[in-house]
Amino acid sequence: MDLARQEAVTWRNRALLLFDRVAMPVAVCDVYGAVLLANPAMAAECGTTPGRLRGLDVLDLFRPREATQVERVAEALRLRHRSRYQVSVRWQAPGGVERSGELTADPVSDTVEDTPALLVMLRVDAEPAPSPTAPAGPARVTPMEARVLALLAGGATTARAARETGLTPDGVTYHLRRLSSRWGASHRTELVARAYALGVLRAGVWPPEVAEAPHDAEALGDEA
Repeated sequence: MDLARQEAVTWRNRALLLFDRVAMPVAVCDVYGAVLLANPAMAAECGTTPGRLRGLDVLDLFRPREATQVERVAEALRLRHRSRYQVSVRWQAPGGVERSGELTADPVSDTVEDTPALLVMLRVDAEPAPSPTAPAGPARVTPMEARVLALLAGGATTARAARETGLTPDGVTYHLRRLSSRWGASHRTELVARAYALGVLRAGVWPPEVAEAPHDAEALGDEA
């Protein structure tokens, strides 16, 4: 392998590592909207793993609020315009929560003559504050988060949790950081304790099991 090619491979690997660690949901799509690559944050919004998003249409995952927005973007891409395009969208997050936000698509290619790919970023609108009487805990835990917590409770390392779930190690870390922020937990032992206290994990059994509450049992089964 010549030096230039070796350097290109090195920088590509660095870019992919950075891509996985970005907290914002990001995907690379072809000009027709089919997902070529997605980071763990984008996959988490869809309740799945990055590999399972490959080939899916981004506009099937995130529903545009206005069809005219999509038509304008399609026409601009057909004319090879290189502007940034924004589409307001809605989607159903894991647990059945309806969310809204904005997809931003930037055409990218090596030259202006090449057919561009689309770098797609998702901005998620802030969720309304929960009612004081609303139940906390399992309703706010995705099936993937619950699986990671069960593995963690059983003593799994980040690497093993990644193998068991099909995530990358960075993807596992991303889910744990989200849970730590949501529950105000300062370390993994506290996360596991909260998971049992909130009923996410079934008490009194070994190895640790996810408590399949009626509202999310079907979603948990889909992740198995």
